[in-house]
Amino acid sequence: MIAAAIVRRACAVAWIWAALPAAFGIAQDESENRHQAHEGWVQTAVLGAAEAHQAAAADERFLYAISSRAIARYDRATGRKDAESRGAAEHLNSGFFWNGRLYCAHSNYPKNPEQSEIRVLDTRSMELTTYKDFGQSDGSLTWAVRHADHWWCTFAFYGDQNPKTYLTKFDDGWRELRRWRYPPEVVERLAGNSVSGGLWWNETLLVTGHDAREIYRLRLPDQGDTLEYMGTMPAPFTGQGIARDPLTGGLVGIDRARRQIIIAELKPAR
Repeated sequence: MIAAAIVRRACAVAWIWAALPAAFGIAQDESENRHQAHEGWVQTAVLGAAEAHQAAAADERFLYAISSRAIARYDRATGRKDAESRGAAEHLNSGFFWNGRLYCAHSNYPKNPEQSEIRVLDTRSMELTTYKDFGQSDGSLTWAVRHADHWWCTFAFYGDQNPKTYLTKFDDGWRELRRWRYPPEVVERLAGNSVSGGLWWNETLLVTGHDAREIYRLRLPDQGDTLEYMGTMPAPFTGQGIARDPLTGGLVGIDRARRQIIIAELKPAR
């Protein structure tokens, strides 16, 4: 990959690109290396994006900054915003690319009773529509991804209720097959907030909280209904939604306070 750089402009859009390996993995064989140690994720590029409030996502040409009400598209080659979503939204969260479309968790948080949806962005027209309406939901949907021919969704609770936050597995007919609680090692680090982002990395779950610069590694338990805690990894993201970056093989996330999209690579332990 050829390294390139676009310097900070007067409009405060910054873009620094570095050469990255084609792919990174936590372990080639998760069944034998579930507890392999890693130093964590390190920042390799950053893009200023006013909409970087809830999450980030990426395809090979564009980066996407997700706010509560809209999704902005930024050209990776120039660092410039070139489009914004059309269609009403109230509380968008983490985004996930599947078959060329961007699927985002959406809820009416902090209203009650909770109502949740998966919204989908057509990246050609930039139209944002409803893909799956859960109606009144048990918790607020914060992230949803497709993995192993199933949908995996996290419904969040907050404050003294955040131990009720759970991951659920749906089939293609949206029948709930199973749900798991998050382990106390994660819940105690959420500081009254909840799980904001997540994805599958091989057979490991990587999830983020609301503010901390860290990623939690989890796996499905052999028994019981509580996810197994595998460790905490340092990260340049301030919690919120994360996604795979197909161009670099790493991750994209945000620094919420600085309104930045961040690209990161996995730095293995020596």
